[in-house]
Amino acid sequence: MSYKDAYIDAQYSGEDRASQIYKDLDLFFKAKSTDKDIAKVTNVTAVKRSIRNLVLTNPYERPFHPEIASGVTGILFEPMTPITAFALSQRVEDVIENFEPRARLVGVRATPDLDRNAYEITIEFYVQNAPTELVDMTVMLETLR
Repeated sequence: MSYKDAYIDAQYSGEDRASQIYKDLDLFFKAKSTDKDIAKVTNVTAVKRSIRNLVLTNPYERPFHPEIASGVTGILFEPMTPITAFALSQRVEDVIENFEPRARLVGVRATPDLDRNAYEITIEFYVQNAPTELVDMTVMLETLR
């Protein structure tokens, strides 16, 4: 059994995926106006935030799950070449395909921005319970000193 299969088995609740509503906590910790509880994000927003967190996670940052990481920050200090951009897009593809079962990946593009010494990562995917809506998100990866 691979890591992906084990992760999917642990997340599966027995419901039909088309009828599921994906919910996560709002990590900005905004309070709901009705009962002052922490707000939730659902469906597309929840999956987009999960993908962004997966892309920005370094190895060994998640306790008890060192395998869940993209490791893209280690590549950011390499020279900006097409090979480096390809390696970034491959790592992003791998982490999404292996650890985000709610997204069906279409493509990942890494575009270097030489003026800012950064990469613009464009990710296109479908959410499993809304397969007709193509979601396009962008993550900027830049070196911090």
